[in-house]
Amino acid sequence: MLHLFDDLLTDMAQARVDITPHRYGVVVACDGGLLEVTGLSVPVGALCRITHGRNARQGERSLAAEVIGFRNGRTLMMLLGDTVMLRPGARVRPVGKPGMLPVGEAFLGRAVDGEGHPIDGLGPLHPRALWPAGGVRAGALDRSPVRHSFDTGVRALNAITTFGVGQRIGIMAGSGVGKSVLLDMIAHGASADIVVVGLIGERAREVSDFVERHMAGKKRATTAVIAVPADHAPNLRIRGAMLATSMAEYFRAQGRKVCLIMDSLTRVAHAGREIGLLLGEPGAARGYPPSALATITKLVERAGNSAQSGGSITGLYTVLADGDSQDDPVVDTARSILDGHIVLSRDLAQRGQYPAIDIAASLSRVMTDITGKEHQRLAREFRALIAAYEANRDLVLMGAYRAGADPQLDRAIAMHPALVGFLTQEGGNIVTLEQSILQLASLMQPTAA
Repeated sequence: MLHLFDDLLTDMAQARVDITPHRYGVVVACDGGLLEVTGLSVPVGALCRITHGRNARQGERSLAAEVIGFRNGRTLMMLLGDTVMLRPGARVRPVGKPGMLPVGEAFLGRAVDGEGHPIDGLGPLHPRALWPAGGVRAGALDRSPVRHSFDTGVRALNAITTFGVGQRIGIMAGSGVGKSVLLDMIAHGASADIVVVGLIGERAREVSDFVERHMAGKKRATTAVIAVPADHAPNLRIRGAMLATSMAEYFRAQGRKVCLIMDSLTRVAHAGREIGLLLGEPGAARGYPPSALATITKLVERAGNSAQSGGSITGLYTVLADGDSQDDPVVDTARSILDGHIVLSRDLAQRGQYPAIDIAASLSRVMTDITGKEHQRLAREFRALIAAYEANRDLVLMGAYRAGADPQLDRAIAMHPALVGFLTQEGGNIVTLEQSILQLASLMQPTAA
């Protein structure tokens, strides 16, 4: 029975006694979730607790807020929840260590929110490690190059757009095309020591379904989920994305191979836009302030290989293309900073092809460095056949194409059912990297010229 208190007693033994006088400030203004506090000087990123009564020991429920700036001698904060019950003159006290987030083995097999609090009903957590919220900055030459293939468990990705360990990949599509389903397949079939999943700004139902599917079985012990649904405060959404990335960095520093999955990068940019506009920053491209787009750049750059520890973070980020536009500012920014992108097509999804990967528009920038010459040749042939058929699809369906006019198109028409079958995969199936390459060779070699 006493072993139930081991974690609590260990935390109490390791805790440092703080005998410094407690500082507090006072709320003097609240405008659309932006608080102004006087009498409290704390750094940006610090967490604070706002109590309604004059005595913090009255047992009243407190509100959490994060410092996002300062102006004219006042500290600017944003609540991590609703402004209900907030009143003028409420006392604000700093808590925790500014700029540090809890990480560690305790989060494996658990689902937590943006503050690191459990949401799975499995009891309290006792993390004993901290990691900088902004990451540990490393030089460009401290990142080892991508040299090994990463097995996603998805045949089309393994064979045609092969990923590498330490690569950053974006999955780009409009709403309802299957981004989350494809991520679900990768999370189920990825070959990694640790899987960290950040569900940022998504539907609460989707969070519940994901936890139910993946936090069971043998993979549960190596999976950590950080979930901040869409109805949460924008700074809490960004904090959840930073917590997921910090968690991955912590395990990479131990030399482990980490798969970081974030759904979605666009919701992080939306949260950054809300905060930037609230602070008075002018909107630029489609209303996105420069700081909002810089937020996703900083997050993506933290993934990759570590030459010091030998660990790696393979990052997979979904990017929502508003209005199915590939020229959306977030899509364009993500494409320019990522090492590859997978484009999902609404037309293919409407035909019943899942995952709806547009092979001709998708690209892995490291594939030539991690695959053999024969594999690259077969992948190029596959791409050429798919592109030839799609470019002439209307002519073929109308019967306006005469067989024999284009040998490449003739071959594409003859092989089209087999090509589509190769790209299609059921959600529960896992096709390894080796199996994918063998099946690609089997498909292409018999008809090779």
